[in-house]
Amino acid sequence: MQGLDPLQAKREALQEQFSLLSEKRLELGRSSAIAADPSMQFQLKKQIEQVDVELESLEQRLVQMDRLSQDGRLYQALLKLGYRKQVQIFRKFVQSHPIAAFLIHGASDCGQRWLLNRLVVQHTRDSITGKVVKLNLNRIARRSDVAALWRELAGRVGLGRQGKIADIVDRVYQWWQTQNVLLILYEIDFLPEAFLIELLQDFWMPLTARAWSEGEPESAYRLLMFLVDYDGCVGNWKVPFAEQLDASWQPVIPVKLPVIGEFTENELLSWLEFSADDLPINLLDEPDETVQDILENSDYGIPEPTLDEICRQAGSDWYENEEKWLKL
Repeated sequence: MQGLDPLQAKREALQEQFSLLSEKRLELGRSSAIAADPSMQFQLKKQIEQVDVELESLEQRLVQMDRLSQDGRLYQALLKLGYRKQVQIFRKFVQSHPIAAFLIHGASDCGQRWLLNRLVVQHTRDSITGKVVKLNLNRIARRSDVAALWRELAGRVGLGRQGKIADIVDRVYQWWQTQNVLLILYEIDFLPEAFLIELLQDFWMPLTARAWSEGEPESAYRLLMFLVDYDGCVGNWKVPFAEQLDASWQPVIPVKLPVIGEFTENELLSWLEFSADDLPINLLDEPDETVQDILENSDYGIPEPTLDEICRQAGSDWYENEEKWLKL
């Protein structure tokens, strides 16, 4: 950790401790799933509970340290900017249901990955400590054979590229019995529409139907899937999305979050006032002028250029911070 200031070095040490403890938690979960002896199951359960307490304590210490650093305070401020409708709907679903799939969509540079990380970190942070499966569908979608999608998914869940769809469903279901499961499909817009429909019909629907037995989840853990669209087209496809939570909704139906748009002048002004304690003074001296500068240098509020410009004015670097801030 040579070259880091004492605060950064301490944070890196805590983060490494958190990562090692998360791995231990995964191993305990796997052992618990296969343990046949009741006394061993009881011991493993107690160990899991202790590790969960330690993980929560470490997480709180990491959050506190982030708040102390300049970039950490800027990060905390940016987490309050925009995406209000998307956050509200996401919260309603995850507070009511542990199983759900979400479409995050908008035009290029709308901060889809930033929003994904924000939703998970702020509202389902415990899911990061479980099993995370990430697929980038750009290269798969260039093939006309839908089997390429299944081969890639089978490989990502540890079955080898020849794993069958039923085996993929079973593997994810078994994971979910002992830990949170987070599935992230980036660049879903590169898939042909028919491929996405097949993915939902042959993978997500059987998985959730099995997990959501008789209207109740069969596990205490979360099972979440995110479909990340960087083009803004998927929301118009003939996929049965839900947009609001009501009594008729079932987890087999993916949720279409509101399409991401530009940050408005009023949003930025309100954000500056609301986040004043975490922002450098130079952003706050002349808020109207600050907002005009941000809009002019971000193609009038496109989210990613806006985040970049705010970081620049705060004396920070958005592209360097991405590596620290975006874990998914």
